[in-house]
Amino acid sequence: MSAEPDQGASRADVTQAEVTEADVTEAEAVEDTEAKGAVSAPAPGGPKKTTRRFPLLTRDTARPEGGGRAAGGDAPAPARQWPLLSVLSTVGLGLLLTAFDVFRLGTILVGLALIGGAVLRWALPGVGMLAVRSRFTDMVTYGGLGAVIVLLALMAQPDGMQVPFLDGILHFTISS
Repeated sequence: MSAEPDQGASRADVTQAEVTEADVTEAEAVEDTEAKGAVSAPAPGGPKKTTRRFPLLTRDTARPEGGGRAAGGDAPAPARQWPLLSVLSTVGLGLLLTAFDVFRLGTILVGLALIGGAVLRWALPGVGMLAVRSRFTDMVTYGGLGAVIVLLALMAQPDGMQVPFLDGILHFTISS
């Protein structure tokens, strides 16, 4: 009996003895070789040499940490995304106030909504679509942008808050 079936024979025609003999030979070859460089996790056929390059075809992306539903699957769609909807509705209210010429209160509300999004991202294990990146990156992004918007809103109109270093930066950019 040969170790390789005929070209015309299908995989189903291979006898059990041939498969077992080929598997034993392959297992001995794996034991004799030592993989160097990047190696995959232990597998039934032994470790395989892998590459550190990204695959040409992406099959799936990982969900961000905390990116699961905020409410159970039996809840209606808006209830499952309540953290995102609360941040978006507060931003919308702030923009509406800004449109009706209540500039300072509206922009402060937008900034506070982003800071609230950072707090929600920190406090809740599942925030639905509010999770975009890792928890740390989302918190820094939402919190930083919210703080900057609040500071700029307080400085934007006369008789507002005076922040000396921001005032110097503003005069430097305008006078240059």
